[in-house]
Amino acid sequence: MEIWIVLGVLALLIVIIVFIYNRLVALRQTREQAFADIDVQLRQRYDLIPNLLETVKGYASHEKEVLKNVTEARASVGRAKGGDLGERVGAENMLSQAMMNLFAVAENYPDLKADTNYRQFMAELSDIENKIAAARRFFNNATSELNTAVEQFPAVIFAGMFGFKKEEFFEIEDADRATMEKAPEVKF
Repeated sequence: MEIWIVLGVLALLIVIIVFIYNRLVALRQTREQAFADIDVQLRQRYDLIPNLLETVKGYASHEKEVLKNVTEARASVGRAKGGDLGERVGAENMLSQAMMNLFAVAENYPDLKADTNYRQFMAELSDIENKIAAARRFFNNATSELNTAVEQFPAVIFAGMFGFKKEEFFEIEDADRATMEKAPEVKF
């Protein structure tokens, strides 16, 4: 009789461990899929930037420093692909900051803002940025769920043994956040 109790407890423990492991794997997969969704949107933005730059160059040829910064930031994103998440986020933040500077330059050229190609590229970029924001929210939610599961009892006992750890969020750097939180200036 005692052996059946021990075997029953052991079987229950194995079932619990398998359940915890499978749940952690599912949460990790959801997080990875969420990052893949961000990656698709970032790739579209990355591919759109050369067209936007060429359009702006025609109007703002003397703004070479801003155009050079966007080009360099885009190249750093290309180099960061396949790197760790922190490096990738840093490169993407640098590109976002360079793009904000480009938009500020574009504001000084009324003819540029009236250009059909520029408006089309800006509409596409705006759409992509909205999709990136939504994908980041989903990714950060998936990361939060995984981090919570890794830290909850009884999973915390087994998570480290199975290689699960707290993961990083996809966050905007403080400098970018301060720029984005500043209200736009409207002049007539």
